[in-house]
Amino acid sequence: MKVEEIERLIEFITKSGLEEVSIETEQIKLSIKKRMPVAQQILPEPPNSSAAVTAIQAAPHPLSDVSSTPTSSYVEFKAPMVGTFYQASNPGAPPFVQVGDRIQQGQKLCVIEAMKLFNEIEADIAGTIVKVLVDDASPVEYDQPLFLVHPA
Repeated sequence: MKVEEIERLIEFITKSGLEEVSIETEQIKLSIKKRMPVAQQILPEPPNSSAAVTAIQAAPHPLSDVSSTPTSSYVEFKAPMVGTFYQASNPGAPPFVQVGDRIQQGQKLCVIEAMKLFNEIEADIAGTIVKVLVDDASPVEYDQPLFLVHPA
């Protein structure tokens, strides 16, 4: 494949919106990936914090001490990075935390995968998990609420 053909292929990929193209022949194996800046990736909108609080108010909670507490006392634990949210260390493993679990400062809450690195995310406060705001294996943005916590 000539340089001019590769340049035309790159131009085509840029205009078409494709993110990745792989070509393999007997003579050459070519893989072109379009790198998108994090700010331009299309990800689902993070849940609106007021909507999350409203959902907590509307749903009865099995923990009597949490359900009797005003929702304004809940603290949002937010994502410290962009990546993919996982509730457990491996598929099929139990989640690090569930609704109703008491957590301590420094306790592992979840894992966020970013660029093939699995980052263990630890609690910065002690309290009780009131709600998990993100589905397992879903993309998260920086500063997106992950958990609602009733501080200890």
